[in-house]
Amino acid sequence: MQIIDGKKISNDKRIEIKERVALLKQQTGNVPGLATILVGKDPASQVYIKSKIKACEDAGIISYHHNLDNNASRKEIIALINELNANPKIDGILLQLPLPNDEDAQECINAISPLKDVDGLNPFNAGLLNLSKNWDEIIKKNILVSCTPLGVIHLLHESNVVIEGKTAIVIGRSNLVGKPLSMLLLANSATVIMAHSKTKNLKKMCKIADIVIVAIGKPKFVSKEFIKDGATVIDIGINRTLNGLSGDVDFDDVKNMDITITPVPGGVGPMTITMLLGNTLKAFSNRNNYVRSEIK
Repeated sequence: MQIIDGKKISNDKRIEIKERVALLKQQTGNVPGLATILVGKDPASQVYIKSKIKACEDAGIISYHHNLDNNASRKEIIALINELNANPKIDGILLQLPLPNDEDAQECINAISPLKDVDGLNPFNAGLLNLSKNWDEIIKKNILVSCTPLGVIHLLHESNVVIEGKTAIVIGRSNLVGKPLSMLLLANSATVIMAHSKTKNLKKMCKIADIVIVAIGKPKFVSKEFIKDGATVIDIGINRTLNGLSGDVDFDDVKNMDITITPVPGGVGPMTITMLLGNTLKAFSNRNNYVRSEIK
């Protein structure tokens, strides 16, 4: 087994981002600004927001946090988003999901300016991704792409995992992870299988895949019966269990296989916030028409 060290790859990229932010400040006198919005007091969301704010500070990006009451209406959330859209100091806007009471957030996401949509969830940016011909086009156009999928591609690239011509299966079809990740794999010339909870013969389908990416939200769902020797396994799941954090892959069951895999924790997780910083830098560059950040 070979382990993909997400912490090291993430740290290396954060150093690069920090250097680019410092250079922008030197050249222009300005630095990127990221606004975060948290509705309610969900403990897990509070932890995520604190991590994002700390990461911004470390990178030299200015953080503007807004906390709304648990019972804030969509109208109130959208009113705040409109204020942030109009604020020239704000380059990126992130609405922490999920919203309380499982309320549909799409109307709020639609209100975020595509130029400031650092989560890549606005239909305009999602459409740009779907219409992109290849990875080079995504990079050259500085398209804002959902952070976790972008982080997965970066992990694969930095680990020298060949994507072109390979068969990749993505288990999970969410707008935040599964769908954009499938588009990114296609842009890197993989043959992509999209699977989900209703997929039949899932084990058999996974067994033919060179790259297995799991984002299904079920602890230890994928065992060695799903994976062939020589495969690369990307575990996006983070599940809190009585025995601590667990991924969607049964790590103990597959640890003796000849595979390359991301651990949980320490794999995909660190990359998500790192790509958020990169997207904020991209948004700054796009909005201000400065030299492109080239965050890949």
